[in-house]
Amino acid sequence: MEPVLVSACLLGEAVRFDGGDMRSDHAILQRWLKEGRVVSVCPEVAGGLPVPRPRAEIANGAGGARVLSGSARAVDSNGRDVSAWLVNGAERALAKANEHGIRVAVLKEGSPSCGSGFIFDGSFSNVKVGGMGVTAALLARNSVRVFSEGQLAEADALLKELESGGAS
Repeated sequence: MEPVLVSACLLGEAVRFDGGDMRSDHAILQRWLKEGRVVSVCPEVAGGLPVPRPRAEIANGAGGARVLSGSARAVDSNGRDVSAWLVNGAERALAKANEHGIRVAVLKEGSPSCGSGFIFDGSFSNVKVGGMGVTAALLARNSVRVFSEGQLAEADALLKELESGGAS
């Protein structure tokens, strides 16, 4: 059975910047939990950031790949550079994925770590821009397919295809 990496906040863990969660009761996610295939991760907490913490965004909406390369930075709402914590958390998430042989991840959309389709632009004014967060970018760079919580059906279809030997 293919394991799947899932953002801890989607599993109801209170790890978000505001001390809350983004629990999803979606039937597919609940089935995965019952099947024992879910591996939980919160890259920001794994990287050393506390709960609660100031909200973080990637400056100028530059995207996670640029934070990984050192050509952009993630900052919190107090102006503190938190790039090192996000990169550390991404590396820990990748290590966990490698340890469990994970090829599919479902991560929280919009997060500066976990966003896969969009992130916020760094202005702290809720402006969305297309792009990936730091962890999503590192996982994708290492052949882990990253989906958002809005793409559970697509992720489930890929898991089934991988289990049948149809995808690589």
